[in-house]
Amino acid sequence: MLPSQRHLFDVPQDVCYLNSASYSPLPRKTLEAGRVAVARKGQPWTLDADFARRQHERARAAAARLINADVDDIALIPAISYGVATMAKVLTIPRATRVIVLENDHSSPVLEWHARADEQGFTVETVRQPADGDWTSAVLAAIERSGASPVGLASISSVHWSDGGMIDVDKVQAALRRQGAMFVIDATQSAGVVAMDVKRLDPDAVLFPTYKWLIGPYGRAFLYVAKRHQNGVPLEQTSGGRRNVNSENPVYFGDLAYVDNARRYDMGERDHFISLEMASIGMEMMADWGAAAVGERLAMLTQRIADGVHDLGLSALERRLRAPHILSLGMAGGVPKDLVAHLAAENAHVALRLGRMRVSPHVFNDEADADRFVAVLRQRLRG
Repeated sequence: MLPSQRHLFDVPQDVCYLNSASYSPLPRKTLEAGRVAVARKGQPWTLDADFARRQHERARAAAARLINADVDDIALIPAISYGVATMAKVLTIPRATRVIVLENDHSSPVLEWHARADEQGFTVETVRQPADGDWTSAVLAAIERSGASPVGLASISSVHWSDGGMIDVDKVQAALRRQGAMFVIDATQSAGVVAMDVKRLDPDAVLFPTYKWLIGPYGRAFLYVAKRHQNGVPLEQTSGGRRNVNSENPVYFGDLAYVDNARRYDMGERDHFISLEMASIGMEMMADWGAAAVGERLAMLTQRIADGVHDLGLSALERRLRAPHILSLGMAGGVPKDLVAHLAAENAHVALRLGRMRVSPHVFNDEADADRFVAVLRQRLRG
């Protein structure tokens, strides 16, 4: 099993940080790269002419590796909301069809479709949070409901951010294909930890940022676009998305045709010389460890915690229904808001999400962290 990687992070032994589903710490290597990059921006004359392109392509390749995509199929974006807005502009949702979203899913894969529904003539159907925690069955039931209008698109997270419920994207994709529907996946809570192969799965789009599980900075995210959708009009009109708009040429607007790949969807002002390298480092580290190894380690830690609190009257999803790296603990009447604050005062850091306590370890956590959290929680609840 992959051992704890705490030595690669600036996380003291007395800090029990179990909140990577909110934001992860940066590795020491990434922190140093950020410091060097800031200094580099202080002396921009040291940058060679090809520097920006190398930064773009290193990050693009690192993102592609995580989901087994071709490099040409990855766009550089700043946030999930940007990527969903891009796909909403590119995709045509047939009128009188349904767009499937999840109840209490994060705003990015949901709100864009609500904003477009009336004008474009489709309806947004929300799959309610299932009492048994089986998100996959609930989504499949919604897609295949007898007598309902056809599904045009499902825009859902592969792991629900609040309860850690896993959605079996293979089963969902198969059901969508039977209706000729499209699939946009927000992989924010799964990229790097839960394996995904877009060449096999063939979704229409996959999106993920780096600031959570990919141990990277804010403001860097990536959009995979299936080749069949790489002929659309981008959200922004930029020189980088065109074949030949170059300030070093005698004629600036040499060729206004779009490039024939997902690079046409790159964000404007993509030359983030500081954070792009930082994002690349985190993604490369995660890919080197591999999703299988990372997932195995984190599943061990979340199960160790689940076993340790099983007699405290807390509820949790069955292991078969939850992601390996997120354990959501509930209490009758909801988790008191002050409980998470009391735990933080003991240097045990988790998150309160929709009335439940979300515990989310990463590779820098060890068995001592799991045991310490259990002990602190037990002492607090038992007094």
